[in-house]
Amino acid sequence: MQLAGCVRTLAALLMVGMAAAQAQNAPSPPPDKLDKVSFGTNWVAEAEHGGFFQAVADGTYKAYGLDVTIVPGGPNTNNRILLAAGKLDFFMSANCLQSFDAVANNIPLVAVAAMFQKDPQVFLTHPEARVKTLADLKPLTLFISKEGIAGYLQWLKSEHGFSDAQVTPYTFNPQPFIADKKSAMQGYVTSEPFAVEKAAGFKPDVLLLADYGFDTYSTLIETRRDLIDKKPDLVQRFVDASIVGWYNYIYGDNAKGNALIKKMNPEMTDDVLAYSVARMKEFGIVDSGDSLTNGIGAMSDARMTSFFDKMARAGVVRSDIDYRKAYTLRFVNKGVGLNLRPKQP
Repeated sequence: MQLAGCVRTLAALLMVGMAAAQAQNAPSPPPDKLDKVSFGTNWVAEAEHGGFFQAVADGTYKAYGLDVTIVPGGPNTNNRILLAAGKLDFFMSANCLQSFDAVANNIPLVAVAAMFQKDPQVFLTHPEARVKTLADLKPLTLFISKEGIAGYLQWLKSEHGFSDAQVTPYTFNPQPFIADKKSAMQGYVTSEPFAVEKAAGFKPDVLLLADYGFDTYSTLIETRRDLIDKKPDLVQRFVDASIVGWYNYIYGDNAKGNALIKKMNPEMTDDVLAYSVARMKEFGIVDSGDSLTNGIGAMSDARMTSFFDKMARAGVVRSDIDYRKAYTLRFVNKGVGLNLRPKQP
């Protein structure tokens, strides 16, 4: 009888512990009136934005008291300007360079979370080129966009000895790369390799720049400084709910998020979505490094300082700006959603 009583007591304690763990990241019951929030992305709906769409579709934002409208970007849309003008509440910025630029131009925008621990920027190469390291790219022609030329190419030159002479402008047409086996093409690890394989019938090799020291965060959430000052609770709830949305999208059932993505971007297909999610997991784009202990969205002063110093040495950003104004750690590194990550075997 004593043993049975101990077992019942232990079971009860375990149930209490599990309930406490589940409640740790759960929001308070939503108010009768939800806070309306607008969030602008920097491109059309795709898997790389999946956590935000998931949080809308599965009711996570609502559970945090938010009525979120996602405003997709696109080739003729500049949602970042709309954020600065007060027409949007939050914006999804590509990388930390945009945040540094805001400081340089006295634009009161602040990064409050980083959904991607690694920038997805890669170079695609032909298998015949046998490219295994960054140095192996030096004999090749590099197809790079004007944004890449102004950004990571300058880092490649200052840190790794690359030159302008090997660069050819990339016009987002993969055919020149496909035709030239002695070339490399920029892309995102989550999309361009799949597109090239479909178009050309071979699987390109990829080099992720983040694995060679290009340590910017990516897919950051930006907002205006006045919103942080006036409504910090709303900012915190949006960040927390977005984090939970990303855990659910990457590790859970993301069918609802994908359905909303396809509704807002009818050209998106299931195979592309599945490929993108698989690559995000394989390369640790969303969940790696600091996020493994601090939760998705994590940022650190050390990472920001490291990337700023590299970009300053490369002449991409002014070395005299107060780059710490570009971001705040106030809303991240709280372990939100860690219990949603699958346990490792």
